[in-house]
Amino acid sequence: MRYLNAVLTNNIKDLREGHGVVSLLLNPQGHILAEIETYALADRLFCVSYAIIRERLIEWLDKYIIMDDVALTDETAGYGTLALEGPKAATVVQELAGVDITKFEDLSSHDAAAGSITGRRIACRLVRRSAGEVPGAEFVTEIAHLPELWRTLSEAVRRHGGGPMGYTALSGLRLAQGNPWFSYDFGEKQIPHEAGLQDSHISCTKGCYTGQEIVERVRSRGQVNRQRVRLAFSGDVVPEADTPLTFDGKEVGYVTRAARAWDSDPPRILGMAYVRKEANAPGTVLQCAEGTATITK
Repeated sequence: MRYLNAVLTNNIKDLREGHGVVSLLLNPQGHILAEIETYALADRLFCVSYAIIRERLIEWLDKYIIMDDVALTDETAGYGTLALEGPKAATVVQELAGVDITKFEDLSSHDAAAGSITGRRIACRLVRRSAGEVPGAEFVTEIAHLPELWRTLSEAVRRHGGGPMGYTALSGLRLAQGNPWFSYDFGEKQIPHEAGLQDSHISCTKGCYTGQEIVERVRSRGQVNRQRVRLAFSGDVVPEADTPLTFDGKEVGYVTRAARAWDSDPPRILGMAYVRKEANAPGTVLQCAEGTATITK
């Protein structure tokens, strides 16, 4: 616990059993190496990050183990997750696991067992995760149980008029919710204040951690030269990542991600971008190859 508290940006030492917190791992220059969720279990800390940086993340974490007696194990091959979200998610979770997730805090986790289509109970760790305005759940279970759990969740969801969501549609939903994705909307090129993560991923009272000096310097200065913004695009073409954005004929930023969001009729095209401070106020209309991009609040 002391070790993680010294390398992650959020408060780990005060994490209560059954609760979780999202943090950043920074390099000494304050750039974002990883986004990590840490869950306090009875006898260990369970950390979750992204498979695309798995090998490098293990190297980074191992590198920072100097004075502390820490056992770091890679459990990637043993566990998997299935997420359930939407307006009827809480109802489905209640049916399958007998748990009312509306009474949980976000990122709290609880031992549970989900009833399967074969009649047996599938042991899992149930995490409340509310990406939007309604509570959702993530089922963390052993890899061997995932196929059966998938069939069980799919059958239950279809009874309530839902179904599986593809990656492209999920990207559009996350953009509508305003949720940035690691490696797409923030990563090693950014520091936390540029990515707009200072209020959700950083504790200002916990003490020292790797990269804190840079974070504090930016916080005291009160501004950065560029910042992540949300965009609404005109037209019917979804811009590619890295599409340049201009203002008064001058390039002021670039798109990180864009997708079609199906939360309105007709669907709208939304995105995220990094834009320089002189052109990133809400309501500003930028130009791109596909038409215009309006910065939204």
